Amino acid sequence: MSQPDQGGARPRPQFGEYATAEEQRRRIQQPDATWALESGRQAVAEPAPMADAPPPGPPTPEAEDDPARSEQTRRRRFVDRVITMGLLVYGLINVVSSIPLFTDYGAYAETLFDMMGIDAALSDPEGARIWGLAAAIVLGLGWLLTAVTSWASLRRGRASWWIPLVGALVFSFASGILLTVPLFQDPAVWDVLVSGASG
Repeated sequence: MSQPDQGGARPRPQFGEYATAEEQRRRIQQPDATWALESGRQAVAEPAPMADAPPPGPPTPEAEDDPARSEQTRRRRFVDRVITMGLLVYGLINVVSSIPLFTDYGAYAETLFDMMGIDAALSDPEGARIWGLAAAIVLGLGWLLTAVTSWASLRRGRASWWIPLVGALVFSFASGILLTVPLFQDPAVWDVLVSGASG
């Protein structure tokens, strides 16, 4: 109990009887029941914000246009798939038609000399044949690697039309280098080439 003051005044509070409503709410973490009773409204405590959840924002244009965007993406993937497969088929036809020509290196060299307009012949057609086989293997394996890479890229939904183009450039260049080695190693062909360039 509170002890009365010596002057007969009101007793001194011992348990916070004179705390304001705001101070009491702050201490007990509850809404203002007095305000709710006076106003006739239900007192609802504000929920504590979650630290991990971001505040909800307005809907983005991407979310509103989702069906149109997905249809456009579907069309783009279809066109990319058609172009990629078309380039792979065209590359396969070239590889299949080139391999027999490369393996018969003597006939390949004669055709090349006729196109260049020079009168030359290989000194060792059988020795040069290994280079034609190597070029054919590089071209065939290159197409296979390009096809596997393109298929994996298509399955991931990425743009893949450029992969057959790059593969064709890289492996055609590599096989072309292999095909020119016997020509520059053959002294008879080299003499004809040098004399034709100097004449």
